[in-house]
Amino acid sequence: MSRTLIGRTVRRLRTERTLSQQALAARLGISASYLNLIEHDQRAVTASLLIKLGETLRVDLGELSGTQERQLEVGLREAFADPLLGADSVAETEVEALAAGSPNAARAVLALYRAWRVAREDANGIALPSGRRILLPNEEVRDFFDDRANHFPVLEEAAEALANELAPDAPAEMNHAIAERLRTVHGVRVSVQPLDMALRRYDPASRSLALSESLPRESRGFHMAFQLALLEAREAVETVLKEAAPSSTEAGMLMRIGLLNYVAGALIMPYGKFHAAASGLRHDMEAIAARFGVSFEQACHRLSTLQRVGARGVPFFFLRVDPAGNVSKRFSAAGFPFARFGGSCPRWVVHTAFTQPGTVQVQIAELPDGAAYLCFATAVTQPVAKWGEPRPMHVVAMGCALGNASEVVYADGLDLDRARVGIGLSCRLCDRPDCGSRAFPPLEHRLSLDPLTAGASPYRFEAKSRG
Repeated sequence: MSRTLIGRTVRRLRTERTLSQQALAARLGISASYLNLIEHDQRAVTASLLIKLGETLRVDLGELSGTQERQLEVGLREAFADPLLGADSVAETEVEALAAGSPNAARAVLALYRAWRVAREDANGIALPSGRRILLPNEEVRDFFDDRANHFPVLEEAAEALANELAPDAPAEMNHAIAERLRTVHGVRVSVQPLDMALRRYDPASRSLALSESLPRESRGFHMAFQLALLEAREAVETVLKEAAPSSTEAGMLMRIGLLNYVAGALIMPYGKFHAAASGLRHDMEAIAARFGVSFEQACHRLSTLQRVGARGVPFFFLRVDPAGNVSKRFSAAGFPFARFGGSCPRWVVHTAFTQPGTVQVQIAELPDGAAYLCFATAVTQPVAKWGEPRPMHVVAMGCALGNASEVVYADGLDLDRARVGIGLSCRLCDRPDCGSRAFPPLEHRLSLDPLTAGASPYRFEAKSRG
């Protein structure tokens, strides 16, 4: 656990519960002055005190990891680094203080910045009748899943109960069991046929589910599971959706589809069995995918949801990105500080994996603050609709904190200390001086250009003093 983050997290949790330092210290059995030092990261937290903090504040130990503060800091740094805001004089210490001491204010700043970007990039962007800007639906849905660590206990329970009815002892046979359930219980006939511009089409009148012939077997199984979730898990999905209170019809429908996808994944990969297999196989994703009869991407996506209290898996981040750098899926149980705006580091394995499709590539990525992650990624190609079209491709990537590397097969044989590759969150936020892959100059440093000297990077700069 990062010592530099635990103090800010404790202070946030204490403030949210309207506890004074004196009151929390009394419950912990320590002095208020000692707690003050902890909150300012001037004293380390012992294992016993960490457990007591979790019990007293009534949070899982994972919430004490500082993930929220870290993500807020990254977002604020991106916003303040935008040259059009003219806020480049905001010091790192001020960013840290805002994220830790006033998290709600920090989120409000980021919400305002996102709305401003929408207004700047799309003059006809989404607006309420009052003229107040709102989040784009996909951004709202992404925040919804991130805020819940991509884990929904109600949906897990519904999916696991159904899975135990269908195929309790043979997870790889789930596809057949789901097809039979659709036929015998719901009268739904499943067929595979050519579909124009669709992968799945359900006709309620004839109770027929048509799946595209271009879908591989594992994808056909997932679409059948989605249809079964739509028929049997709708109540659980609507319960979660009602609590989310989406701000628009579009956001609500995107959330509903995302939650139904979640149920489908949990159905074909039941939590208990999948958690045991992931641990037993040491997170060998190809072996896990084979055991459950799913794709590499489906197995990776499911792995990112293992956050059940009392049976938590290794915290992984999950990312799906296309060759243009567009992120279509992103979850960060591992606390990796994804940049929300702009591209990510070209040195990261997420991007180098495009050079060898179908091969799992591994990298120990080290961020400028010293945090290191074991990352693995593979490029996945999809079938084309017709000859002449470019083959769709994207990279599926996962990673965990280096402290969990011994539990992951991809770390075997690696020198965890010497095989690290330095990456940044993005070129504009990275202050590595001699990066040959840099695409943009860092926004927090002045350029230092000399026609008589050439370096690895076209943007030489001098360090900026931090207030």
